Amino acid sequence: MAATQKNTKEIEKAKALNHVPWCEEYERMISGMLYLHSFPSPRTDTHSPSYSAPAPELARARYRARAFAHRFNTWFPDASTDPDKGFDVLASERLKLLQGIIGHLGDDEIFIEPPFNIDYGCNISLGKRFYANFNLTILDCSLVTIGDRCMFGPNVSIFAATHESEVQSRRDNVEYGRPVVVGDDCWIGGNVVILPGVTIGRGCTIGAMSVVTKDIPEFSVAMGQPAKVVKKVSPVPLEYVEEQ
Repeated sequence: MAATQKNTKEIEKAKALNHVPWCEEYERMISGMLYLHSFPSPRTDTHSPSYSAPAPELARARYRARAFAHRFNTWFPDASTDPDKGFDVLASERLKLLQGIIGHLGDDEIFIEPPFNIDYGCNISLGKRFYANFNLTILDCSLVTIGDRCMFGPNVSIFAATHESEVQSRRDNVEYGRPVVVGDDCWIGGNVVILPGVTIGRGCTIGAMSVVTKDIPEFSVAMGQPAKVVKKVSPVPLEYVEEQ
């Protein structure tokens, strides 16, 4: 269910992110309050449990995200580039583009194969040494936090956005968001879908084609539709990981 008041915990997390379009509507959005496609009560009634998507700050942020996606997904070094250095040039430009839109990047060893599509970008936190294969989609109307040393296969989708099951609600274009967390050292297989509100613990492997609808405990292998834990793996001491 959608939240009826602002979530101070999520708002505090967002303060550590870059490129955030701070406004009342943004705080309501990442809190999981109802999303409306018009300008009703939020501007006139501060007690309304909803936020307005057309707020100028949010509209500009979505436009920036679309402009980023177009540039990121189509840019390629020109013909004069030395072929032996071409991939380095490509990786460097893509990193610069990511730095200009993503809320947090853990380091410079982050590589995402295009196409890559986002709602806002500023609500995404990527840990160190993140890699994603082709066609990653993240709908980040809520915070999406991905830990260190995570690898994503092709066609992974993370949906922080959701709708109510009532038909009239969908007719009215009502939706809301719930945060998603993927812990350190996770491998997310190809064509995996991660649904709103899910937390995947550190050290997990999610099998290809899985749909993750509920939390997955750390150091688990899960697969299926919906994804279920099929086995546990040996934990890696955090101290050992950090030394590598």
